[in-house]
Amino acid sequence: MKLCRYDDNRLGLVRDDEVLDVTKALEVIPEQRWPLAQGDPLILNLKKVLAAAKKLAPKARRKKLARVKLLSPVANPGKIIAAPINYNDHIAESIKDPGIAHGRTNIQRGIGEWGLFLKANSALIGFGEEIQLRWPERRNDHEVELALVIGKRGNKIPREKALEHVCAYAIGLDMTVRGPELQCFRKSIDTYAVLGPWLTTADEVGDPNHLDLSIEVNGETKQSSNTKYLVYDVERLIEFGSSMYTLHPGDIIMTGTPAGVSPVKPGDTLHAYVEGVGEADVRIAPSYA
Repeated sequence: MKLCRYDDNRLGLVRDDEVLDVTKALEVIPEQRWPLAQGDPLILNLKKVLAAAKKLAPKARRKKLARVKLLSPVANPGKIIAAPINYNDHIAESIKDPGIAHGRTNIQRGIGEWGLFLKANSALIGFGEEIQLRWPERRNDHEVELALVIGKRGNKIPREKALEHVCAYAIGLDMTVRGPELQCFRKSIDTYAVLGPWLTTADEVGDPNHLDLSIEVNGETKQSSNTKYLVYDVERLIEFGSSMYTLHPGDIIMTGTPAGVSPVKPGDTLHAYVEGVGEADVRIAPSYA
C-alpha cells in the first residue's frame, strides 16, 4: 500500500493518479498523555491504521494526486539518521571536487570510519512543500536517496533481522550546504530533509538493495544509480545505526547518495525517483530564505 499525508493533515491511500481519503482510519490510534511514547503515533499503530484504511477505501472520497499538497508521510520521527559517502562513485567525486570535499582529506576512509549523522527533525518537509535555500554565497546541492522508515523498536539489531524492523520505504532528499561545518549543522537547515512522496509499505518493495534511483534538475538527469552499489547496504546500515542508537517506530534512515550531486538554485524543479517506491517533483522556492 502507498500511504500519504496531504493537505490539512489528511491521510490518503495513493492509487494510480488518485488519493483516497481514509483520514477516519486515524481514529484507531489511541490517545496519549504526557510523557508520550517514543515513536511516531501513526507508525506505532501502522498495522491497525492500514487495516482500517483498507476497509474505508471502497467508499472513500477521491481526489486527483496532482491536486493535493503532499506533506512528509512521517509527521513526528524520533530522529532522522543519514549515511555519508555510502556509494564509491560519490566518494570518488568528492575527492576530485573541492566544492564537495571542502578541504577534507579523509573521505576515502569511508562510512565505517565516518559513522552516521543526524539531521534535525525541524528540517523535514514533504514533496508538496518548497525547499527554501539559504546561504546564497555557498553551494547548495541535491542528494537523492532511498529512505527507510523503522516500524519496530530495536537496539543492536543483527543483520539477519534488520529488514524485520523496516515497515516502509520512501524517497529522501538530503539537501546540503557545502562548507567546513559538521554535516549535522549544514544539512539540518529548515526544509533540507525532504521525505515522500508517500510511504510504500515494505511488502511492495521487495529487496531494497536492488532499486534504481535518480534525480533530474529542470528535466536534466543529474544522478542515476542503483542501491546495489551501496557500500553499507540496507541491513548493514540498520545494524550499524542500532549499534549506537535505539531505533524507534517512525525513525528515518537515509541510506546515502550516489555520484552526480550538483548545485541547485531558487526556482529549480527536482524530479526524484526510486524504483518500486515512487516518483514526484519538488520545487525550490523562487528566492532564498
